[in-house]
Amino acid sequence: MKSILKYSKAWVAALAVVSLAACRSSAPEEAADTLAPLDLQTGPVGTADWPSTYEAGGVVRARQVAVVSARVVAPVLEVRVRAGDRVRRGQTLVILDGRELGAHAARATAAAAGAKLGLEAARAEQRAAEASLVLARATYDRVSGLKEKNSATAQELDQATAGLAAAEARVAAVKARVAEAEAGIDAAAAAEQAASVGASYTTLTAPFDGIVAARHADPGSLAAPGGPLVTVEDTGGYRLEAQMDESHAGLAIAGGPADVRIDRAAGEADGDWLRSTVAEVANIDPARHSFTVKVDLPATQGLRSGLFGRVRVLGAPRNVLVAPRSAIVKRGQLTFAFAVDDAGAARLRMVAVGAESGGQIEVLAGLHEGDQVVLDPPASLEDGRPVRGAARATTPGERE
Repeated sequence: MKSILKYSKAWVAALAVVSLAACRSSAPEEAADTLAPLDLQTGPVGTADWPSTYEAGGVVRARQVAVVSARVVAPVLEVRVRAGDRVRRGQTLVILDGRELGAHAARATAAAAGAKLGLEAARAEQRAAEASLVLARATYDRVSGLKEKNSATAQELDQATAGLAAAEARVAAVKARVAEAEAGIDAAAAAEQAASVGASYTTLTAPFDGIVAARHADPGSLAAPGGPLVTVEDTGGYRLEAQMDESHAGLAIAGGPADVRIDRAAGEADGDWLRSTVAEVANIDPARHSFTVKVDLPATQGLRSGLFGRVRVLGAPRNVLVAPRSAIVKRGQLTFAFAVDDAGAARLRMVAVGAESGGQIEVLAGLHEGDQVVLDPPASLEDGRPVRGAARATTPGERE
């Protein structure tokens, strides 16, 4: 409401200024009426069906961003890149102190070697137990045969039976130790591999070709799991991320068309509106009553993260009053147009304008349908000067 009142006050003030200027220039107007008519081209004010549009501001971001962080706790030894550096996939970015992890790897390697020796000892013990079992079985068979001939006592048979059972038990125990040693070797090999992988975490490399967007650590700081060290952006593609009001949720559809424009730095002209495609549409945030729209940006020179831009989506068409864009004259913050009255004089009118499209501009106030306006009015044209207009053969809805 405040913005509407402010706009209304500015409009009334501007009208007062124009009226005062008209009162003061009554004498010059009388003189202008006596001048020879100027041959100027005119164009009509009419209506046209324009699609409704909605614009939202957003920020340019890379499509792919990787935050390189540590997976272990270790001091930072080297950071080999700075913000703005271009990097290649696999290039070393950060080196951590890996002495402790290296010691773990060496211990795992020694444990693996010890497990192999333990397995060899267990297998040798298994061979000895199996030989004892062969001897115990032969002794039992011999004593059992002698007992059948009454050449051996019952005690001798019992001793042979017990010896055979003990030999069989030793073989079973040794086989279990062999299996245990084999499992120990597998565990030691896995520990050795894990230690080797852990040691590799001390060298952090670039995940893809890109540019270093930020450097978060310096040598001497302590890296922790998940803590950011370097941020790398893929410069192969960018998106414009904008927040849109929930009332326009039906306009932005993933895969649908959208126009984008990137604002340039001070002193540089803003880019043209470019046709693009909506890549992603997030769910509506119930707390903010808005949602995020991501629009793919065409390959354009000078794109980088952080630039401000605008996205424009189209809605259902609406009937609006339009005039040729070349008829609009800007003087400071105000816009004017010269309309030809019934007497053939160019009358300066203050107008309020809206969106532009194809050489036409939307007229919000100040002109009426059917008015003829002067196209490309010269700077010397004064209010009330007679004109002899050659109407241009166009229609208000024409697109140049």
